[in-house]
Amino acid sequence: MATLPIVTYPKKILKQKAEEILDITSQIKKLIPQMVETMYKNEGIGLAAPQIGISKRIIIVETSANPRVAVRQEKGKPFDKARGKPLAFLNPVITKKSRKPVTEEEGCLSLPGIFVRVKRSEKITLECQTPEGKNVKIEAGGLIARIFQHEIDHLNGKLIIDHLSPLKKLKFRFK
Repeated sequence: MATLPIVTYPKKILKQKAEEILDITSQIKKLIPQMVETMYKNEGIGLAAPQIGISKRIIIVETSANPRVAVRQEKGKPFDKARGKPLAFLNPVITKKSRKPVTEEEGCLSLPGIFVRVKRSEKITLECQTPEGKNVKIEAGGLIARIFQHEIDHLNGKLIIDHLSPLKKLKFRFK
């Protein structure tokens, strides 16, 4: 399976709201495994379609018990995809957020080498579609909730650096 190139900041598509998926075409179904492969190749724990240059509301989330371990590749050994539990979500919308915020450092495949402390809700509820077209409601907490929020931010044209103060954000404009 072919992997896709990651779009990096400051490409315009990363700052645009992605298009809703109205029809789950064979093209969309073909794109999902390519997104999974791309996420794993880059040791990501989530990936949004705008990060590969496609303005569609699709995210991939690594849902295993320990996402960071599941996607880590051991040097000199082939990657074991069986460790992961990647799932695709279409048109995700957060419908409820817990009031308890948690601040943690986040990285992003579209901002290589940049890490930002981001405040996010500890628990969320979201509604979305599966690649088969089924409408589902999901409750998530901890790291999985953080991944969902990060990837949904991408669908809305928001990056981790947008969580910074204006002064701190200035240093990223000149890179």
